[in-house]
Amino acid sequence: MDKVKRNGWIALSTIFSVLLIDQLIKIWVKTSMYWHESIRVTDWCYIFFTENNGMAFGMEIIGKLFLTSFRIVAVALIGYYLYRFIKLGLKTGFIVCISLILTGALGNIIDCVFYGVLFSESTPGQIASFLPKGGGYAPMLYGKVVDMFYFPLIETTWPSWMPIVGGENFIFFSPIFNFADAAISCGIFALFIFYSKYLGESYQLIKENK
Repeated sequence: MDKVKRNGWIALSTIFSVLLIDQLIKIWVKTSMYWHESIRVTDWCYIFFTENNGMAFGMEIIGKLFLTSFRIVAVALIGYYLYRFIKLGLKTGFIVCISLILTGALGNIIDCVFYGVLFSESTPGQIASFLPKGGGYAPMLYGKVVDMFYFPLIETTWPSWMPIVGGENFIFFSPIFNFADAAISCGIFALFIFYSKYLGESYQLIKENK
């Protein structure tokens, strides 16, 4: 098998496996846990079910419809460049990094586009059901992203003598995220650690091979 075909299969395998794991975890959490229910794994690791309208790690900055549309356009662009990178026979590790970023974004898009239609609303007193009678909790494109991983590695109190934050509680790491967010973060981190110089070269190759 030549390099192009091998990298193509590796990309497809990465996309399929990460997307499958992400959606299985989200569906299990969504249909098994109450909203804001917490399962303690260790003192620094919890399964904490929450949902958000915004970006990765629960951030909410811009409008929902704009964000969903932006994600779809971004995934289409990343998918196009991934296809070109594979065709050009670029490094396998580079292909895996781009595949992780693409799949993470795609995993959260599925939540935004379909979860509002497919599931009933999750509340502190109600576990969501799949394909509920009367329809889901939101129109298509307005679904919420399911998050569940919470790692409060350090929890302490700021010293009282510190200005502004003195005496307040401090948690590191406080964001709640999902498997798709982790795939995006790992892909970006590895991309810049191992392939930062390669990014410019790969873009130049695409321009030269149009």
